[in-house]
Amino acid sequence: MREIQTLCVYCGASSGHDAAFTDHARALGAACAARGLGIVYGGGGVGLMGSVADAALADGGRVVGVIPRSMEAEVPATGLTELVVVDDMHARKRTMFELADAFVSLPGGLGTLDETIEVLTWRQLGLHDRPIVLANREGYWDPLVSLIDHVVATGFAHGDTEDLYAVASSIEDLFDKLGA
Repeated sequence: MREIQTLCVYCGASSGHDAAFTDHARALGAACAARGLGIVYGGGGVGLMGSVADAALADGGRVVGVIPRSMEAEVPATGLTELVVVDDMHARKRTMFELADAFVSLPGGLGTLDETIEVLTWRQLGLHDRPIVLANREGYWDPLVSLIDHVVATGFAHGDTEDLYAVASSIEDLFDKLGA
């Protein structure tokens, strides 16, 4: 496993209904900056995406956004260390993967779920051995963890599937599980 210098943060372009999600995203951004960890994320300037990026940047952190050309006119963040514009969503996910040493999934929508499942699948297939942590603020990821348990229980995945990721309930717990 490689040293963690850049953390890929998957999260929503929405803030959700609970302010705790935004607070958690801001706390993660600030904690990354304080630890000297860079962030790579989806490049948005709104929702949890904007919150994590803004907090990291406000504390002097390094933040790289990756955005598909088709979304460039929407709401990209400003003031990023770097904004990488790619051709499509597949290139976005691949670029974020290549720039990251570890992955954290904050709450988000279908895009966040897609990114999380893909990076878990790639780890299961042996394409990487980087840490993956579900930031389980307010129990957000409990249904996914239950679904993965169900997939194992019904014989569609091996029992070691839960070794592919960790679940963290706080920022400190998250960094402990990353080993960062």
